[in-house]
Amino acid sequence: MSDTDVDEILRLPAEERLRLVEIIWASLVKEPSSVPLGDAHRSVIDERLAEHERNPNDVVTRAEVFAEARRG
Repeated sequence: MSDTDVDEILRLPAEERLRLVEIIWASLVKEPSSVPLGDAHRSVIDERLAEHERNPNDVVTRAEVFAEARRG
């Protein structure tokens, strides 16, 4: 992608740029293994998996997550 392409995209209205983001995000979700994972993210995932393995019953339900998000 050229700098000219990027400049043209950045001149689009916010709504159109957001639509492009949605399209790009949807394409990445289809192939998550193609998205590079940085060391910091990998470390957090490893830590959380290890914690779950130590305490598999210490979980939060989806309903609890949504309730907390709505309170926030």
